[in-house]
Amino acid sequence: MNYELTDEQTMLLTSLQAFLDEEIYPYEAEADRNGEVPVERCEHIKQRAIEMGFYAANLPESVGGGGLDYTTLGLIERELGKVSYALAGNIARPTELLLACEGDQIEKYLAPCVTGEKHECFALTEPGAGSDIMAMATKAVADGDDYVINGSKHFISSPCLPDFAILFATTGVDETAKGPRKRVTAFLIDRDTKGFDMQLGPLCTSQRAYRTYELSFNDCRVHKSQILGEEGTGLDLANKWIRMGRVWVGAQCCGKMERLLDLSSEWAATRKQFGQAIGKFQGTSFKIADMVTDLQASDLLVMHACHRADDGRMTPNDAAIAKLFASEALGRTADSAVQIFGGMGLMEDLPIQRLWRDARLERIWDGTSEIQRHIIAKTQLRAYES
Repeated sequence: MNYELTDEQTMLLTSLQAFLDEEIYPYEAEADRNGEVPVERCEHIKQRAIEMGFYAANLPESVGGGGLDYTTLGLIERELGKVSYALAGNIARPTELLLACEGDQIEKYLAPCVTGEKHECFALTEPGAGSDIMAMATKAVADGDDYVINGSKHFISSPCLPDFAILFATTGVDETAKGPRKRVTAFLIDRDTKGFDMQLGPLCTSQRAYRTYELSFNDCRVHKSQILGEEGTGLDLANKWIRMGRVWVGAQCCGKMERLLDLSSEWAATRKQFGQAIGKFQGTSFKIADMVTDLQASDLLVMHACHRADDGRMTPNDAAIAKLFASEALGRTADSAVQIFGGMGLMEDLPIQRLWRDARLERIWDGTSEIQRHIIAKTQLRAYES
């Protein structure tokens, strides 16, 4: 398997790095201190990303997107992982679920997300149903040609105020060989729909400026034409996005690891104690060696998953392995970086403390480490079960 960059990929990454140097890095610390990114800054980043051709790079050319393959997208996500997601999130990669739009939905939802006129949010997680999707309590009850929705969602993240939500709600119960199973359906719901309320959620320690929203639905009535895909296919849609999303988390973790490694290596080579650079001491040099090893292993696992996705062979197991290892490797790397910098690693003058805080979230969102281990173990043991 060839992991060497093509000339096109090299040019793309060079251009993206220059973009981040100009539009993202200088504003990270301010965004973190304030816990938000000004609307005008979000809009500026979005417009510049559109001009540079980075916007909607994940969607096919047939709908106006960049049409990049998964391997190249993985490289882009890796670079974006180095910086604040509150800022970089405005270089939108609209959810591929929108490709399920049909008829009027295409012009109302898909097309505006490609051009940057609208921004969606993925509304799945609930206060009482985090990783346990089948514990979902939000219901959509059919009433003639409409559905009446009641329930709530939280931890719905977005770099800016979403224009509409891709909402997942139960629309009934199916009898299966394993017993009753909730039928989940995806709906496209505009922010100004009567009975739909969207409020800012609490401030998070990780990715502090990347805000979350709390959504509530109180007898919210939507027409059946607002269903995304078909009734009852919500879980299939969600899983397709979640699986690839886990690979993107892994790629972003690799980017953060590289940034932490570079900062730590420079510090270890130039910071002197007891008459020599601290990198000369095994207590520091061995940490650097472990960081290098973790980064290379994570990169290989993420690229392996991307290559398999390009071949149409990626499995939930591939995604789980990439996310699990990369996110936990990032945790080790971030902790070692703080230790190498000592007290300065926790000072707001340097980005180490921010990267350390941000790293903690990677083991939770898009499926906790425990969920990934469950997927991996279940896959491994399946062949031996009678």
